[in-house]
Amino acid sequence: MSDRPLHLLSRYAQSIVWLARYMERIENLARVIDVTETFSRTGAAGNAWRSVVQINADEERFFERYAHADARSVSDFYVLDRDNPTSIASMIMVARENARTLRPLISTEMWSHINVFTNTVRQLRPADIGAANISGLCAMLKQQCQTHWGITEGTFYRDQGWYFYTIGKYLERGDQTTRLVDIKYHTLLPGDAAIGSAADHSQWNAVLRAAAGYHAFRRAMPQGAFNPASVAGFLLLNNAFPRSLVLTLRQVYGALNQLRTDYSLRGSEGCLERLDELRAALADQTIEQIIIRGLHEFLDWVQRQLMFLHDDIANAFWRPRPMETTPTGASAQQSLAPGSMTQSMGGMTQSLEQVGTSQVPGQNQD
Repeated sequence: MSDRPLHLLSRYAQSIVWLARYMERIENLARVIDVTETFSRTGAAGNAWRSVVQINADEERFFERYAHADARSVSDFYVLDRDNPTSIASMIMVARENARTLRPLISTEMWSHINVFTNTVRQLRPADIGAANISGLCAMLKQQCQTHWGITEGTFYRDQGWYFYTIGKYLERGDQTTRLVDIKYHTLLPGDAAIGSAADHSQWNAVLRAAAGYHAFRRAMPQGAFNPASVAGFLLLNNAFPRSLVLTLRQVYGALNQLRTDYSLRGSEGCLERLDELRAALADQTIEQIIIRGLHEFLDWVQRQLMFLHDDIANAFWRPRPMETTPTGASAQQSLAPGSMTQSMGGMTQSLEQVGTSQVPGQNQD
């Protein structure tokens, strides 16, 4: 193609993936906090606030600082606390640093919006996470993320950068869905509420709303019951729900395949092989079979595969050099939950064409 742009620098590919992951993570976190706060007002929250900490694998860090997981402590930890690398205040700063790296590639509208969003978060105060304000705050955070998605959709040039953005967005979304299902399923399943009761209905309603899936679930299953199997099956295996694990993996696969076919980036091949294995495991089982064999064990395996997949992508497209110096900027601020991805940037200036043609799938990343 005569209008094909030059291959991206590998540092751009890394920043694009991480920008998308952070924006998706911020929206998911705001949604979970909002739904948990609404659910807690019913007086049946139980361990709901603790489950927010569990979803993000932050128990050790959180309980070093707080004695109890309640609305105030969890909201402070995940919204305002700049010393917590998994807080919205920290993540938006790192997202902005990645966007700054990408300034030559992104639109003025995209850059301006992320600056406005960052400044809005910087101005938040403890009063903003009080019981009377937290729901409105979460609505604002979700809206800001959705505005970012809309601007990106409307202005991002459809070249390699777009495919890397898609990979980051949907890889993060799939990971968040598995964490939500894993934690919430086992938090709610042994509860006191009888299956089919109003309380049970409310609990699974909350799980679906945390994944922005309530109305989609009702559309797909107008007569379906709110029960563990139906909700977990919908969030993991539904082919049409935008946040289902199956659909997110399909989006990642499509983007990686485009990089291979349109840009001859052969580093995609090892990543696609891992995705083939993961997608086949999902296609070969019903939710009932997964539950019988062990839902937690299956989701734990899926989460490990997603982490390995991210490592495969990193090794293929922004592999660190042995002489790589101490990271600065976005990478210096990056430190995520145990078991999650960590961003490691350096001064790399290789093109993706150089990296992608010599990749050995599965190479370890420092």
